[in-house]
Amino acid sequence: MTLKSFDIVIVGAGPAGGHCARILAKSGRQVLLAEQNDTFDKNDFSSAATPLETISKFDLPESVIGSYWHKLTIETSKVSQTWESPKSLGVVLNFAKFRAFLASEVRENGSEVWLGYRYIKHSQASGETIVEFKQLSGGQTVKVSAKILVDATGFARAIMYDKENDKPDFFSGTGIEYLIELEPEIYHKYANDLIFFLGDKWMPKGYSWIFPMGQNRLKVGAGRIFLDPKTVKNLSPLKKYIYLLIDEYLKSKSYKIIDKHGSTLKYSRGLKDIYCKDNIIAIGDAVSTVNFLGGEGIRHGMDGAQIAATYIQKYLDNQISNFRDYEAQMHRKFDKKWHISERLAVKKYIDDVNDVLTDKAIAYLKYMKIEDVMDILFYYKFEKISRGLGGYLSRKIKGLIEKFHL
Repeated sequence: MTLKSFDIVIVGAGPAGGHCARILAKSGRQVLLAEQNDTFDKNDFSSAATPLETISKFDLPESVIGSYWHKLTIETSKVSQTWESPKSLGVVLNFAKFRAFLASEVRENGSEVWLGYRYIKHSQASGETIVEFKQLSGGQTVKVSAKILVDATGFARAIMYDKENDKPDFFSGTGIEYLIELEPEIYHKYANDLIFFLGDKWMPKGYSWIFPMGQNRLKVGAGRIFLDPKTVKNLSPLKKYIYLLIDEYLKSKSYKIIDKHGSTLKYSRGLKDIYCKDNIIAIGDAVSTVNFLGGEGIRHGMDGAQIAATYIQKYLDNQISNFRDYEAQMHRKFDKKWHISERLAVKKYIDDVNDVLTDKAIAYLKYMKIEDVMDILFYYKFEKISRGLGGYLSRKIKGLIEKFHL
């Protein structure tokens, strides 16, 4: 039987998979982008806040933007601080429309997108990689051949590892988010504000958030790091902190829940993921491009996808025979700041830096310009904190910066 053949098969149509497929399709490669959900609305799980430059850098249209924001607020158990700019600082993406747009660009450039196809396995036969999918609507099995197979399955890492025991040690976390519609007067109060909540009052062992969307809607979310089962058992459910934000912070009396969604994060400690083997390459959350401290993954997954696309092109053009240089480039891109972020996250979320230190840190940040706060929160320029923050936190951050020569 003759199988349908593709240059590249990408499994997973998230930001990394969709963007990688988009780049390669525009370059004239024959790409199959396969997604197990039959609609992008079914896994609309990301809070999707990002700096404004994301739109221009990745050439995204206005139609994928849920809202703009020009204010940043951090709330701790005792401290509240807001920074404001006269111009937009960033956007909150409509995650479903964003991924659908990437997929549409793949189709428009002559490649294929299969929704509702779950990856089953792959094998080698006659010098080709055979990839097997199960079509969820009818249950039939479909096989295709590929010159390159891309694992963009996120935390599942479904392709790169044959057995669960083969996977590296992970920090794991989970988050849930409600999309709510509420009174116009409350919505307009927060319509331009990206709000983060730290401290035991709002979210022990993690953080929570309120992000604006259009049409009198806000995203209200909470996330935490998975700890040992005994500790998790003694913590309140995440939804308790969602309702705390709605009832105590927003003080909405007649809100309507439009959607509930959530996801799991598995971040490799020390970035020990397998990036490639033979003609298989992993991208996005499958190689821990999500930042463990802030939980932001969209920009970084797309950055990694662009790096991967370059090496995929070289491989197809017989300029390279393996993807070792891709792995090296990814480590150059992420290692330093991700290692520091990881250690700060351990201090904050796992070792449980107390609320007093958190309050002091945010109280210090109030003296900083909005541009500096953006650099710290979104570009991980932690050296800007260390220049003036005294005591324990400053020494820890300075030590990490010196260790990694930032």
